[in-house]
Amino acid sequence: MVIEQIKMPQLGESVTEGTISKWLVSVGDKVNKYDPLAEVMTDKVNAEVPSSFTGVVKELIAEEGETLAVGEMICTIEMEGGTPQETAALVTSDAAAQSVAVNAEPVDQGNKARYSPAVLKISQEHGIDLTKVSGTGAGGRITRKDLLKLIESGNIPVAEQNVEANKEPAVVEAPTQAAAQSVSTPTASAQAVNIPVAVGDIEIPVTGIRKAIAANMLRSKHEAPHAWTMIEVDATNLVEYRNSLKDEFKKKEGFNLTFFAFFVKAVAQALKEFPQINSMWAGDKIIQKKDINISIAVATDDALYVPVIKQADEKTVKGIAREISELAVKVRTGKLRSEDMQGGTFTVNNTGSFGSVQSMGIINYPQAAILQVESIVKRPVVMNNGMIAVRDMVNLCMSLDHRVLDGLVCGRFLQRVKEILENTSKSTTSIY
Repeated sequence: MVIEQIKMPQLGESVTEGTISKWLVSVGDKVNKYDPLAEVMTDKVNAEVPSSFTGVVKELIAEEGETLAVGEMICTIEMEGGTPQETAALVTSDAAAQSVAVNAEPVDQGNKARYSPAVLKISQEHGIDLTKVSGTGAGGRITRKDLLKLIESGNIPVAEQNVEANKEPAVVEAPTQAAAQSVSTPTASAQAVNIPVAVGDIEIPVTGIRKAIAANMLRSKHEAPHAWTMIEVDATNLVEYRNSLKDEFKKKEGFNLTFFAFFVKAVAQALKEFPQINSMWAGDKIIQKKDINISIAVATDDALYVPVIKQADEKTVKGIAREISELAVKVRTGKLRSEDMQGGTFTVNNTGSFGSVQSMGIINYPQAAILQVESIVKRPVVMNNGMIAVRDMVNLCMSLDHRVLDGLVCGRFLQRVKEILENTSKSTTSIY
C-alpha cells in the first residue's frame, strides 16, 4: 500500500489559505479519483477539493473550521500499488512518527499554542481554558474532538475569573476594573480582548472567510498607495434605451438586461483603448495584461466574491448580461468554482445596487484599479443651453494604485467611459 497526501489547493489568484468548512468523507471511506473530499472556503470562492487518487481515506489531518495555508496537508489516502521499497519506506516513517507521538513529552502550549478556528469557537462558547487542556493531535495540538469529549464528560477546565461569565457564553459580561486594566496593554496575540465590553455586548466569532477578506483588504491598503477620482455621467439616454428593451429581452432570453451590463461593456471598451489601466504592479516591473477580464463584485449576506467575466471586450451587452446573471447565481448557491475567480485584470463593483451614490473602493489586489458604479438618481442639471432639466445621473468612482497609474491617464479613461455611456441609445448601440 502507498500513502498519498492531499494538500490545500490554491483556489484563486492571491489566495494563500483555505478553511475546511465540511468534510465529505470519513476515515475508512473508499474514494475514487476526482471524488469530492471536502468543502473548502476562501475569501473568493467555496469549492470542493477532489481526490487525486483512488483508495481509502487513512487520516483527516485538518479539522472542520480549521484554516490552512496553500500546500499544507489536509488528509492522506491509502492506495493500492507502489513498489515494495516505497511501501517499506512509508511503513518505517509511519512507525517512527507513531513512536515520536507515543514518547513525546507533554507540550507546553502557553503562548506558543496554535488553535484552529473551530477549537477557539468551541472554547469561547463553553468557557474552556485551553491552557488546561491536553491535546491528542499532532505535537499535542488540541483538536475539536478533544473539546467535545471534555464537554460530554462535564469536566470542563474553566479559568477562575470566567466561571460566572460562563453561564451565558454568547453574551460578554462587563469586566471588572481590575480585569479591564489587566487587558489594557495591547499584545500581538490577544488584540481582540483590548476592546472595552459592556453587559449585553455580543461576541461574534470571525469566520474563516471573513478573516481571509480582512487579510486581503489589509494587504491591498498596506501595499498599494490608493488614490481616488470621480466623474459624473448623464445616463438619461441609457436609462430610456434599457427600459424600452428590458421586458421583451427578459421574455426572449430568460434573464434580466441590467444597467450593470452596459457599464461593464463600456469599461471593457475603454480598457481596450487605455491598456495602461489594465495593469498590475510586480515589484520591479509593471505587467500590462493582454486579456481584458472584468472582475465583478457579488455580495452575499456575510461575504463578498469577485467572479470574472473573461475577454469582456469581445462580448456583447447580451453576453455580459448573461454572464453576470450566471455568476451571481453560482455565488448565491455556493456553486462558484475556483476557475470562475481567476484571471481578473480590473474590477467593476455595482455599489449602486444598494443605493450608494459615492464610495471609495479598496483595490482588488494585485489589480491596479477598481471602479464603483453608483446608483442612478434623478437630479436637476444645468444643460448646455442654460436651461435646467431633470436627468438620470450616476457617479463613477475610481480607486487606483498610484505606483502603476497617474491621475492623467485615469481621468482620460473615465472621460472615455462617460462618453460611451452618454452616447448609448437605440440608434448607436446594439445589445447583440
